[in-house]
This record gives sequence, structure tokens and C-alpha cells, in this order.
Amino acid sequence: MNRTLVFATVLASGLATAAISAQSPATAPAASPAPAAAPQAIPAKIAIIAFEQVVFATNEGQRAVADVQKKYEPQKGKIDSESTEVESLRKQLQALPANTSDEERANRLKVIDQKEKQLNLDAETAQNSYNEDLQKAFATVANKVGQAASKYASDNGFTLLLNQGGQQQASPLLWWNTSTDISQAVVTAYNTSSGVSAPPPSAPSATPRRTTPPAAPRK
Repeated sequence: MNRTLVFATVLASGLATAAISAQSPATAPAASPAPAAAPQAIPAKIAIIAFEQVVFATNEGQRAVADVQKKYEPQKGKIDSESTEVESLRKQLQALPANTSDEERANRLKVIDQKEKQLNLDAETAQNSYNEDLQKAFATVANKVGQAASKYASDNGFTLLLNQGGQQQASPLLWWNTSTDISQAVVTAYNTSSGVSAPPPSAPSATPRRTTPPAAPRK
């Protein structure tokens, strides 16, 4: 039985987020506000990145993986030893002579079963801990790589940065030129066409006054 530790990764979160702010002025303005700048229509220039592979290909990413692997070398050696022992016991059982008693065979099977259960438990525990540490290491490096990738795309005139793959990819969009975002413009246009008035601003919650309790009468 040969059990090896595998990689489990996570994509860096928070590389690209967008928020549409609601317009609800607290008081009526004295003068009409200046119109917001219209989104720019610019030629599309899309960049593709294999983000997960890039993170692990960086020097820092390779060092992070090596550090995690080094940390779990003792556990891996223990699991390999346990696996070798189980395989050896199985071969010994198969090599027993035909006249071996049923009781002897049953005892050997019991020992093999106990050791195999321990092997599976140790392997699962080590695997879960290994994956958790690797995910943390990946997330730390991925956050830095994500910032570097966004800056590179911006500096080189790209309008979109798409991720071409990833095990846990929630969205392929990693970065975009914010001047092309028409989200708020669509909100404004729809509000104008719908004729629905903006809801009144929320009234501030009343804060109870702190009162000083009367002094206790002197005896």
C-alpha cells in the first residue's frame, strides 16, 4: 500500500470585487450635483493567466511548498513504514502452509486489520493537516501574486484579466479596468426610466440619555 500526500489549493480571494452604492441623500441638496463621468468605451484587451500554476511557479511559492513538505516528512516516513508492515504481514499470511489452523489464520487477520485501521487513521490525519497547511501557504503567496498580476495587467493596457483554470475557481474574472464598469450607470438609467423614487433615508437610532442616579440619602 503506497500512500502519498497530494496538494490541495485555494484561489486567492478578494482579487476582484465590485460594489454598487445606493444613492440616498440624507438631505435635499441646495443645487443639483454634477453628473457622474460616463464609463469609457475603450478597445478590449484581454489577458489570460493560469493563476494557480503561476503561484506555485514563483520562487516564493516553490519555497512555501518545500517548507510544508519538509514539515511532513516524518509523518510520511511513518505512514510508509506502516504500509510496508501491513503488506509484509499479508504476504506472510498468504505464505502460511495449508495445515495452519483456522485460529492462527484468524489471529493474523485480526492483527492485519488493526494495523491497517491505524494506517488509514494516521494517513487521513496527516493528509488533512498537510492540506490545511498547504492551503494557508498558497493563500499567502496567492494574495501577493494577485496584486502583482493586477498591476501588470493595468500597466500594460489590458482591460480584463481572466483565469484559465483552477480547482476551486469561483469566477474566471480576476481584474478589470474600472473605467469600463457600467454598473452604477445602469442603476441610474433604470431609476430614471422606472419613475420609482428613492426610499427616504433611514432615521438615526435614538440614543438614550445617560442620567445620573440620585444620591442615596444620608443616614
